[in-house]
Amino acid sequence: MPTSGHRLAMYNFGLHVASYDAPEVQGFLRREPANFAAAEKASGFFGRSGYPEEPGPRSWGPQVFPRFIKGSGFESAPSSLSMWEDIESLMAFAYAGVHAEALKNARNWNQKVDWPPLVLWWLDAGRRADWQQGADKLEWLHDHGAGPEAFTFKQAYDPDGVPYVVTAVAWKRW
Repeated sequence: MPTSGHRLAMYNFGLHVASYDAPEVQGFLRREPANFAAAEKASGFFGRSGYPEEPGPRSWGPQVFPRFIKGSGFESAPSSLSMWEDIESLMAFAYAGVHAEALKNARNWNQKVDWPPLVLWWLDAGRRADWQQGADKLEWLHDHGAGPEAFTFKQAYDPDGVPYVVTAVAWKRW
């Protein structure tokens, strides 16, 4: 998909089945550095936010969580924020290689939730997403469903707001 002048932002958020130091989520924590490294090498990757007060990339603003964290018993939760050239690049990373292997185990580490696990949206190429925007977009997607404002892989939109179907042929070319 030609995206001249735009970048795809992606925010994901979930809740683990236990605290970060619990044995139940150690597989997630062990794979996290490999996933980040794979993303940084992926075709179409522009960057990701780091986390405040942690080594690594600079945080794109204060880390904010959507309202779904309230009442969970957690003060923080697994989430990520990144920017990509297009939907196909992000899909190729997400559903292949190291990250795909992690997805196979996600149900063991994460709670089943009633909100979307991720949200996608377009930004002008000179802009960068931030944590607040990601949390707001995820809530919007949950409340209103997919649209040009906030969408998913299954119900995608191009930068002009036109519905876009991602075909296996398109993303497997990466």
